[in-house]
Amino acid sequence: MDLKSYLKQMPTEADREAFAKRCETSVGHLRNVSRGDRPCATDLAVLIERESSGEVTRPELRADWANHWPELVDQTATAGQG
Repeated sequence: MDLKSYLKQMPTEADREAFAKRCETSVGHLRNVSRGDRPCATDLAVLIERESSGEVTRPELRADWANHWPELVDQTATAGQG
């Protein structure tokens, strides 16, 4: 799921604020990232993936993800073969 959809499916602004706090950022910044107005920092991508329980993944957040997390390359290729 992309970040924009993930944020939209949250029932309240308070839920989005709590998620942003767990990701050590603001809802505004998450919205900027979700629209592509700001790049997603690598550390933020990890937090978003963790706090969304894997619903939003690092590869979904960064086009250059394989440069930062090469250990995921085989996992991502295998996951797409199902």
